[in-house]
This record gives sequence, C-alpha cells and structure tokens, in this order.
Amino acid sequence: MSTSKLNRFWTAVTILLVTIIVAGGIILLSRYRPAQPMEISLPPSQEWQGTIHIDGSVGKPGFYPLRGGDSIDALIQAAGGVDNSANLTSLELYIGPEENEGAQKVDINRAEAWLLEALPGIGETLAKRIVDFRRKNGPFRSTEELLKVPGIGTSTYERIKDLITVGE
Repeated sequence: MSTSKLNRFWTAVTILLVTIIVAGGIILLSRYRPAQPMEISLPPSQEWQGTIHIDGSVGKPGFYPLRGGDSIDALIQAAGGVDNSANLTSLELYIGPEENEGAQKVDINRAEAWLLEALPGIGETLAKRIVDFRRKNGPFRSTEELLKVPGIGTSTYERIKDLITVGE
C-alpha cells in the first residue's frame, strides 16, 4: 500500500471518529434535561408555650413559663440562678404536663425502677431500694411509708409527694 493511500485511509478514519464523537455529543446534549429546582416546603413553625419545672441546685425551684426560643440559661436565671454547690456537668430535662393539668402520678407499688428514676431526686440506687423494700415488705399502704426506705429523707419525699401515689 502506498503512503498516499495510507494517509487517505487514516484521514477517513479520523474524520469518521470525529463525526461519531460530535454526533454522540449532540445526541447526549439533546437528551439532557437540567434538573428542576427542588422545592422544599416546611410547615410554618408553631409558637408554643407551656410551663417547665426547675428543681435542684437553683435559688427558687418551681414552675416557670416556657416559650419557644427560651434558652436554658434564661430559665435557670428565672429560677434564681444556680447554687455554688451545683454540678454543672450534667443537666436533666423532663417534659410533662403543666402544673395545673394534674400530672399523672407514679404508683410506687407498681412502678419499675426505670420509672421511679424519672422522679426528681430518685436515681438508680434509690429506685432499686424502693423496689427491693416493696418486695421485702409488701406494697406501700401510703406514700409516707416511702420515708422508711433507706436514703429517702423528708426533703426527697417533699419533692416527690405530689408526683406519687399508692395503688390498690
């Protein structure tokens, strides 16, 4: 084969390949549909309000108004700030019914330890003691009998007396 025939052959192959690439690009571009912008619609935020019970190492424990956007610092300041003895490494927040809604009471004769732990001032150890006392001595006849459980004093009882009951 002569050089001129060879050059024409490679020129034809090159033109054919360029034509295929250009045609493929045109086909791809004609099928390309840019993504439609995605619209995300969120429901309007609802203004909420209620009350929160602040207890523990604060100056004035009790129920305080709570509105959307309130910071924990503002709530603690409303409760008189923290005492010098406060452990600021952890914070427990319990959300429940408002004070005047008549909160559901915990039946200390039926509650398991995990539920008793939700009561203010009752941790894992005291909850276990309550359950053990109940198993050993039978059901409580009144909420005041909780004072017989080792580790539960009058201050702890005063904090939870409105939150507990004894079932039949």
